[in-house]
Amino acid sequence: MGNGEIRVRGIAARAGGWSARHRWAAVGVWVLFVVLTMGIGSAVGQVDIKGSDGLKGETSTAAHIIEEAGIEEPAGETVLIQAKGDGVEATDAAFRAAVGDVMKAVEGTGRVTAVTSPYDSDTISKDGRSALVQFDMRGDAESAGERVEPVLKAVEGVQGDHEQLRIEEIGTASIGKTFDDAFGDDFQQAEYSAVPVALGILLIAFGAVVAALLPVALALTAIMATVGLMAIVSHWMPMGDVANSVMLLVGLAVGVDYCLFYLRREREERAAGRDAGTALRVAAATSGRAIIVSGVTVCVAMAGMLFTGLADFQAMGLASLMVVAVAMVGSVTVLPALLSLLGERVEKGRIPFLHPDKRLRKDGSGNGASEGSRFWTGVLRVVLAKPAVSLVVAAGVLLAIAAPALGMKTQNFTLDQEFGDSLPIVQTYNRVNEAFPGGTGPAEVVVKAKDIGADDVQSAIADFREQAVSSGASRGPVEVEVHDAQNLAFVYVPLVGGSDLDKAGASLAKLRDEVRPATLGEVDGVQAPITGDVAGSKDFNDQLGGAVVPVFVFVVIFAFLLMLLSFRSLTIAVTSIVLNLLSVGAAYGILVGVFQHGWGASLVGAEGVGAIITWLPLFLFVILFGLSMDYHVFVVSRIREARLKGRTTKDAIRHGVVTTAGVVTSAAVIMVAVFAIFGTLSMQSMKQMGVGLAAAVLIDATIIRGVLLPAVMALLGERNWYLPQWMNRLPDLTHDETDGALSPAPVPHEGRAGETVRV
Repeated sequence: MGNGEIRVRGIAARAGGWSARHRWAAVGVWVLFVVLTMGIGSAVGQVDIKGSDGLKGETSTAAHIIEEAGIEEPAGETVLIQAKGDGVEATDAAFRAAVGDVMKAVEGTGRVTAVTSPYDSDTISKDGRSALVQFDMRGDAESAGERVEPVLKAVEGVQGDHEQLRIEEIGTASIGKTFDDAFGDDFQQAEYSAVPVALGILLIAFGAVVAALLPVALALTAIMATVGLMAIVSHWMPMGDVANSVMLLVGLAVGVDYCLFYLRREREERAAGRDAGTALRVAAATSGRAIIVSGVTVCVAMAGMLFTGLADFQAMGLASLMVVAVAMVGSVTVLPALLSLLGERVEKGRIPFLHPDKRLRKDGSGNGASEGSRFWTGVLRVVLAKPAVSLVVAAGVLLAIAAPALGMKTQNFTLDQEFGDSLPIVQTYNRVNEAFPGGTGPAEVVVKAKDIGADDVQSAIADFREQAVSSGASRGPVEVEVHDAQNLAFVYVPLVGGSDLDKAGASLAKLRDEVRPATLGEVDGVQAPITGDVAGSKDFNDQLGGAVVPVFVFVVIFAFLLMLLSFRSLTIAVTSIVLNLLSVGAAYGILVGVFQHGWGASLVGAEGVGAIITWLPLFLFVILFGLSMDYHVFVVSRIREARLKGRTTKDAIRHGVVTTAGVVTSAAVIMVAVFAIFGTLSMQSMKQMGVGLAAAVLIDATIIRGVLLPAVMALLGERNWYLPQWMNRLPDLTHDETDGALSPAPVPHEGRAGETVRV
């Protein structure tokens, strides 16, 4: 064992030292925190996001007008009645009987209102083989999906009595129920699979049940506490199912990673011959600090989502930020206490044939290095021997992988794109669109006037109806619903293009930019925002597009500053940003290749999508930029630590990468496995998210950290530690690490945080 001293100081070391000395207090405080947050969160309940929350543009304006007027728009439903073969038409007696049975059945549920016959509303297809019975769900439209089940069953009952016809229901409530069921089932499957997968990999990595359970337990308790915090915070910023699921995904990933980093370093120090107390203090001062730097950087990246102004993104960002912060605090407080309590018992439940500590050996400095890193030792030998060639080859590969991203096409998915042919309602959706090309979701013009019954207002509405059809934006029928008491009128315009969002978007543009200014725009005091599914999609995309630059700038600048202050090196800060951007770019390229061009799409069941879901590129950028910092900070911290101990830069690179390869590989395998689960789910957007995240983490942990990072640092040499003199005035965060110089310790003693400890 080498003689020297490490001064354990800084937040992580002090927290670890205090926890180790006050073990039961630290564990008790953590348990109390988790129980209290869950209890308070359960008591106050979670406030969920409403459809228009955070959305700007005409969609938001229309929603506010309707809300101020006190009008609650119901969820509309439609029942398609269609002849299965030739020779049957809507005018036939059997067809009319089926229509009557449908109307009677849905009215009999007591859940619907305003049931309209196709013979009264002219909703019979041009070929005479299809008709639509339309009605509204009673009650709040937001929760209609929870009440539509009896109506669906009633329609199914009618179908059983009319085998010669196709009788199927579709609408806002039934589509919402289908989406919620599929979303819930998908994430339930992912949640049930993710924990066992992570635990299995940790069992292989540690070879002991107790050691493997610790990271999972920390991650799960962090997630439990964050669930409570989300409920509390939702009273100021509403949350939603997507935020809950993303929080679980991120929480499991970082919670396991942080604990893995800490625990692996502690075991490594013990394998190097240090006593348990000293090993724990060294882990606190090294891995603990890396966890704090990484955690703060991830939190900053997640905070970038708050700049979008979109409720779902803000909720995802805040939920992710909270779970990362909770996992980070738990890793540097309760984990040292648990390790101190367990002592050697952390090795309990040893698994035959898996003895990771036998793969640990002492290197020349007395530090444990993993023989399991022989592969990376071989790779590094080549990389450090020819760093320029390695840099060109690795960067060339990544740029080639990223190249398809230049042609990325983004769009919101229609029902058939999201679910393919996996759900019956998709077939109904396609049949309705074929029989009635205007689509099931018309544009909705919300006309607000001082006097909705005034002649000039009524004349303008009539002109709008006429020009909506004559302009080619709609084939009609254009319907009007007037609310005299509120001085409002709703004009419903079926858009040409139907389910083809590009064509429907062009029709919407005609209404907004040509028809409306020439008609309703001529009347003073009239507001006429146009909303609806297509309009909502466009307004969402516009707002999201406007948020890209601010989010990008915020995340990159703050990540750069954190790296600069944490490592006191301009070079390290710049290279960390460049390497992370390469990682994100490669993930984009894989997404476009698989889901837009179809290369290997059949392997994940993604044939025919042809585009990337609109929200994913920005979401991936923020998530990946944050998570990539985990590995980067951990590896570079180890390299810097070795450099401060007197090694040459090249030797420090070799030592840092080889000694972290095992834990980075284990952490990456867990992340890739968990994210890959999402690539197997039924929803195409979830497949894209899973594949993008898994591919990026795999690339980041291999090509980026194993080849590009050491190659770049080897070429830069001593310039890795370059800091312009004028930057010395910047705050110095490097005090949160161990002293780099190892000098003989005069007297060995049991040190405390802030004291000198013989190691």
